[in-house]
Amino acid sequence: MSSILIVDDERDIRELIGDILRDEGFAVRLAGNSDDCMAEINAEPPSLMILDIWLKDSRMDGIDILKTVKRNNPDVPVVIISGHGNIEIAVAAIKQGAYDFIEKPFNIDQLMVVVTRAMETSRLRRENSELRRKDVTSSEMLGNSTAFRTLRQNLDKVTKSNARVMLAGPAGSGKEMAARYIHSNSARAEAAFVTVSSAGIEPERMEEVLFGRETERGLEKGLLEQAHGGIVYLDEVADMPLGTQSKLLRVLVEQQFTRVGGVEKVRVDLRVISSTSRDLRAEIAAGRFRQELYDRLNVVPIHVPPLSERRDDIPDLARHFIDLLHRAQGLPLRRLSPDAEATLQTMPWPGNVRQLRNVIERVLILGESPGPIEPAELPGRDGAPAASEGLTIGGLVATMALREARELFEREYLLAQINRFGGNISRTASFVGMERSALHRKLKSLGVVKANGGTHEDDA
Repeated sequence: MSSILIVDDERDIRELIGDILRDEGFAVRLAGNSDDCMAEINAEPPSLMILDIWLKDSRMDGIDILKTVKRNNPDVPVVIISGHGNIEIAVAAIKQGAYDFIEKPFNIDQLMVVVTRAMETSRLRRENSELRRKDVTSSEMLGNSTAFRTLRQNLDKVTKSNARVMLAGPAGSGKEMAARYIHSNSARAEAAFVTVSSAGIEPERMEEVLFGRETERGLEKGLLEQAHGGIVYLDEVADMPLGTQSKLLRVLVEQQFTRVGGVEKVRVDLRVISSTSRDLRAEIAAGRFRQELYDRLNVVPIHVPPLSERRDDIPDLARHFIDLLHRAQGLPLRRLSPDAEATLQTMPWPGNVRQLRNVIERVLILGESPGPIEPAELPGRDGAPAASEGLTIGGLVATMALREARELFEREYLLAQINRFGGNISRTASFVGMERSALHRKLKSLGVVKANGGTHEDDA
C-alpha cells in the first residue's frame, strides 16, 4: 500500500501535516528523527517523503537523508520543508534530487498541490519500473509462419544499428512487442525503453510530457530526457498534434531541446522507433502529418502483419496465452481441442493478436469444464458466443434449392480452410481429404480465389 512518510522534529508540525493528508485519504507514517526515519524506509519504502531540513538531536540532517534516499530509493520523491532562513539550502536540495520544497509556515492548498503532483510522479515511476521488469517477457515473440519469419528477419537486421524504424500494421498486431524486441536485442538493451502514447496524452500537455518543464521550484524531466541513452517508442505517432510534430522534428535534427519554461538546451542520445496503424501518406495529403517528420521517422519501414496473415501461428499463440494467464492470474490450465484450434484459425480476427488474447482470457474465465476447450466456447464471427447445438439454417439458405445451398456451404467451407492454411493449396487439400488436382477443379467450379485476391496456386 502506498504511503507518505513525514519527517519533522517538531511534533505539532508532523502531526498537523499527517492529519491534513489523512483527511484527504492518504496513508501516513510519522518520524521525528533520522533513526526513526531510516527505520521506516527500511521497513517499507514510502511512495513520498515530506522531509524537514533541520532535525534536532539526530545523527543525520535532512540533506544527509535526502542523499541516502536518492542513492538507495531513487524512485521515491522527496519534498523538502524549509523555514524562511533556509531557502538557499532548499534550492540546493532541489539540485541534489529533491522533488520540491514547501516553505514554513505552509499554505494547505499549496501543500496539497505539491503532494498530489508528487504522488502522481511516484505512481508513474512505479509503473515504469514494473514495465521495465516485464521487458524480457514482453519482448518474447512467438510464431513460425512465413509472414512472422519475414517480420523477425527484418527486425533482426535493425537491432544492431541506430536507424530509426517505422512499424506499420493494424491495431493489436504487436507493434509495441516488435519495438521491445528491437530494444532487447540492441546495444541499448540495458538502457531505458520509454513509450510515448501519442493518443493517450492530452494535446495541451504533450510538450510538457515530452520535453519536461522548469519552474522556480525545480525541474521535471520529460519522457525524452528519461529515455536518454535508450529508446523512445512513439506509439501511434499519427495522433501527435501538428505543433508538437514540428518540435519533435527539431529534436531529431539537433538531438537537443528546451524544457517548457526553461532556457537551457538539453542534449539527448536517443534511438527512435515509431508505429502507426494509419496510412501516413494519406495523413500527409490531408495536412494532418508533416512530410519532413515522416521522412525522418520512416528510415527503415517494417510491416507488422495482421493475424489473418499468420494463421499458422494461432494455435501456438493461443497455447502461450493459456499458459501466461495461468501463471499471471491463476486461470485454469486447459488445452485446446483439435476442433477448437481449427475454429480459431478460421476466425477473422479484426483485433489481431490482442483480440486472440482477450478471447482466450474470456474462455478461461467463463469456462465451467476443466477439460479441453471446445469450439462451442469460442465466440462466433459476430463476436457472440458460438452456437452449442447443431447448425442453424439462416433465412437466405432456407430459400435456396439444395444444389445452391450445397455450393454455398462448399464455397464458405473451402474459403475458411484456405484462409486457415495461409492460402497453401497442398495443405488445404490434405486436411479436407481431396487430391490437390481435384481441389483445384472444385475451387475453379465454385469461383473461389484466395482471400488475399491472388490465384489458388501453392504458396512458395
